[in-house]
Amino acid sequence: MKLSNVIFPSLCVGLLSACAPQLDDLTTYTNQIKQKTQVRIEPYPEFSSQPAFQYSSADRRSPFKRPVDRSEPLVTKRQTNCLQPDYDRKKESLEQYGLDALAYTGSFKSQGTEWVLFKTADGSLLKGTKGSRIGLFYGTIQTINRQSVKIEQLLPDGAGCWQREETTLTLATPAGENNNV
Repeated sequence: MKLSNVIFPSLCVGLLSACAPQLDDLTTYTNQIKQKTQVRIEPYPEFSSQPAFQYSSADRRSPFKRPVDRSEPLVTKRQTNCLQPDYDRKKESLEQYGLDALAYTGSFKSQGTEWVLFKTADGSLLKGTKGSRIGLFYGTIQTINRQSVKIEQLLPDGAGCWQREETTLTLATPAGENNNV
């Protein structure tokens, strides 16, 4: 056995034992403070009991149920022989979007037919020509020129009939902003 294997551990133990803290004065001070301190706990406050609430509105509607609508339905006189859209025809691709979701991006001519391009709010590019159906309110493309497109829509008047309204989309009009003429 080597001498260094015995000396080194014993030297480490000796050095560590010399570093032991002297806590006698701290222990004495802590004991003095504990003897001098008197603990006083205040008693809990006494609460008076409240009488139970009695719900005395059993003859009224429960607050947890929806109220019954007792108003008279609004009756408007239906007009006959007035403008109506064609509900039975097949919808075109431009009719999936409202005019506020379409932006006029330009026009071009191919084989004698003038086409118009619209960019949708979701980024799709759709084309149409004069007479194409467009928008959610049974619109029709009326005129196409380089700066604008005129669209005629049918808007409900609330009495069962529909009224014509002309809307113009211009190149400067971003999607979501329409110029009503």
